Amino acid sequence: MIAADSGHPRFLIVRLSAMGDVIHTLPAVQALREAFPDAIIDWLIEERWAELLCAAGTPRRKPLSTRRPLVDWVHTANLRGWRKSLFTTHTALEAVRLWNDVRSRNYDVAFDLQGAIRSALLARWSGAKVVIGAAQPRETPASLVYMRRVITRGTHVIEQNLSIVEEFVQKKLTPPRAVLPRDAVVEQTVARDLLQHGIRDYAILNPGAGWGAKRWPAERYGEVARQLHKDGLRCLVNCGPGEEELFNAVNAASGAVVLPTKPSITGLIALMRRAKVFIGGDTGPLHMAAALQVPVVAIFGPTDPARNGPYGTESVVLRSPSSVTSHARLARPEEGLLEISVDSVVAAARKLLQGSADADRSVRATRDGAHG
Repeated sequence: MIAADSGHPRFLIVRLSAMGDVIHTLPAVQALREAFPDAIIDWLIEERWAELLCAAGTPRRKPLSTRRPLVDWVHTANLRGWRKSLFTTHTALEAVRLWNDVRSRNYDVAFDLQGAIRSALLARWSGAKVVIGAAQPRETPASLVYMRRVITRGTHVIEQNLSIVEEFVQKKLTPPRAVLPRDAVVEQTVARDLLQHGIRDYAILNPGAGWGAKRWPAERYGEVARQLHKDGLRCLVNCGPGEEELFNAVNAASGAVVLPTKPSITGLIALMRRAKVFIGGDTGPLHMAAALQVPVVAIFGPTDPARNGPYGTESVVLRSPSSVTSHARLARPEEGLLEISVDSVVAAARKLLQGSADADRSVRATRDGAHG
């Protein structure tokens, strides 16, 4: 255990990107917060993912609120942008600002929960008295930067992140639910927009993924939408920047029964909370849905669902026995992924929807009985 010079220990979390990885880190940080309720906990993250910690337009410093529920101070870096203008005055000034902000916090411990060389160096660069990371990080040289190395435990990446915190607090922890920001104004706006379109029950389809090998064909998502539409379930298609062609392919195959959505991260969180089911591959929005306990149909190919699959929610994971775990960033869908049929995805969605309907009826019956 590390003793802080002041009465409140100061912790820095370094997890720069991406959406799914940041969400997989939240339970470990929530556990740290519960173990040290008086601690100051800050986070260093890439600017484009900051809304996963702090709703758009919210001050990035304490006090905590539903709009920034977990960390006291969100430090942001624009590393991708800086690389494009490495030797400009603007980049230098931004880097100095970040350096001063981070080092002024006088951290007792920095946790590198990314395991990359750059994240390890940033954790060390923070000036923290102790830097902790995995003994076998994603990029092996990163371990040379750490002052304390933890042999991680667990199969799922959420469990592995949690085991680093467990080693620090010296006790077994149960993974808490991930807590995402909630913006009341955005929630109301989303609810109003859905009402204006006559949408009550809906699924979110996410045809995109980090690379082509993980992408189930967009045309098949369209067929799924067509069949679910016959059941009376509307389908919203979430597309990230540059994924317009994916939506067009889904739309054409669906017979134009889907609606596009391209919200901000804060808006996507609000939209996701209301979804009846999420359907997609191994990508950030799937892990957001799981964190919000939305039922998930997970379509997996080259990545391992035991490590990266939906966690903490009702789910059906579809993966062909012929799929081989690989992180090769191939452009074409992995062959095993193509063996997953539209009918199997629709059947999985209907199973989850039926389970949710049964649960809702059970809750109403219990409530009515209590009031009877």
